[in-house]
Amino acid sequence: MQLVEVGPDLYACLQPDTGLGASNSGLIARDGGVVIDTFWDLPRTRQLIEHYATVQAEPPSRLVNTHHNGDHCWGNQLFAELGSEIIGHRLCAEYFHAEASPELFVGLCEADPATLPPGLRGFAEPLRAFDFHDITLTPPTTLIDTDTTLDLDGLAVELLYVGPAHTPGDVVAWVPEHGVLFTGDILFNQCTPIGWEGTFANWIGALDALAARQPETVVPGHGPLATTGSLLDLRDYLEYVFREAAVHHAAGRSSLDAAKQIELGPYLGWTEPERLAFQVDRAYRELEGVAWDTKVDTGKVFAETAELRTFFAGRPTN
Repeated sequence: MQLVEVGPDLYACLQPDTGLGASNSGLIARDGGVVIDTFWDLPRTRQLIEHYATVQAEPPSRLVNTHHNGDHCWGNQLFAELGSEIIGHRLCAEYFHAEASPELFVGLCEADPATLPPGLRGFAEPLRAFDFHDITLTPPTTLIDTDTTLDLDGLAVELLYVGPAHTPGDVVAWVPEHGVLFTGDILFNQCTPIGWEGTFANWIGALDALAARQPETVVPGHGPLATTGSLLDLRDYLEYVFREAAVHHAAGRSSLDAAKQIELGPYLGWTEPERLAFQVDRAYRELEGVAWDTKVDTGKVFAETAELRTFFAGRPTN
């Protein structure tokens, strides 16, 4: 975990991209401080708080959740204990309990891998790097419905609603004075994205709109610090995958067969290319007219992800 200054009074707390759950956070150390996102478990979130305390002595007055996925908000309770106001989109709060619970993750981590189906076995393995004990889900209580600007002692921080893209309640934090953008999972940088709800069109549109602001520094939800070009790289990936998936769907191939036939080229070098399964599954659902907020069949997608992990292993990257 590394604290990096990305602008005047602006910081990113970055975790090495080890794959699933290795998310990033941000801090705007003005007017009491605003934190953007917590981490997946309490031990890592405590480390996050310790890092931020080295540049801002007082506890942060606000916390913004970019979306409801646990690796960005399951540490919220520690900020609530510090007295931080927790801000998020109304749909972030609405979906907060829609995911698997911390208790379920504890069970997966402690289960004998041999007793788990292959898809869950591959999912449970990286979970064991985290400690999901003692988490109390703590959703945002200050809810926004549209773009909102925070005035931090003269510094404008724009909370922009860009969902439903990665999830229904996607919010990014934009600091125009310094050209710094905190994206949450609207940007996976140099790592393969996962899409839970939303549509390709909305996600691509969000990336285009953010790139048009020409940020100098982008703090992604996952991966190393990024630039405007990184937003466009992910846009290009999403456009390519949807276009290719549509061809295979029209030919009557299964989503798994389609994923195996899509040539990833440079994208094969991104972390966890097997997560392509999520994007192809989403594309197929869209092409079949399934509503964007229909619950994902995670068992199916994780099983396909596990098979693609073996399929892609050892293949040369371009």
